[in-house]
Amino acid sequence: MITRRLAQCLLTLTFCLAFSGCASWFSSDERDPAVHLVRVEVVRAKLLEQRFMLHFRIDNPNDSDLTVRGLEYRIHLGDILLAEGEHEHWITVGPNSSRFYKVPIRTNLWPRVKDLVKQLKSPEQAIPYRLEGEMETGLFIAHYVHLARNGVIIPADLIPE
Repeated sequence: MITRRLAQCLLTLTFCLAFSGCASWFSSDERDPAVHLVRVEVVRAKLLEQRFMLHFRIDNPNDSDLTVRGLEYRIHLGDILLAEGEHEHWITVGPNSSRFYKVPIRTNLWPRVKDLVKQLKSPEQAIPYRLEGEMETGLFIAHYVHLARNGVIIPADLIPE
């Protein structure tokens, strides 16, 4: 009975000592990558369906590879939710480097066309946009990087002359 209890105590102590080093797996000194929305490309625009390609640049400030698993996003133009979704595509960004990440989106702007036309009446006026989401990184253990970008779009700058 005493040897069994002693064996359990030794086993518990061994596990505590052995797995105390595993805590360093979860707390790292690595910095979060910077994610920038570089360009929005119109792929196809029909009455009931619009397809865009979002071009992101991911900057890895660390001395080790960064594995990107996917991206969850929400894009607002003013108060209008333009698109939301999830894109699962794995890429690796090298140490202290950048890489582009393309996200195809599909939306239907027809129900919101009145609101969009109101915002586009004066093409010189800036329209605020907001990008929110999470980028999932990590090879074995997932780490989530929260994204929040705000800016303005001037429609006159997008109209070709």
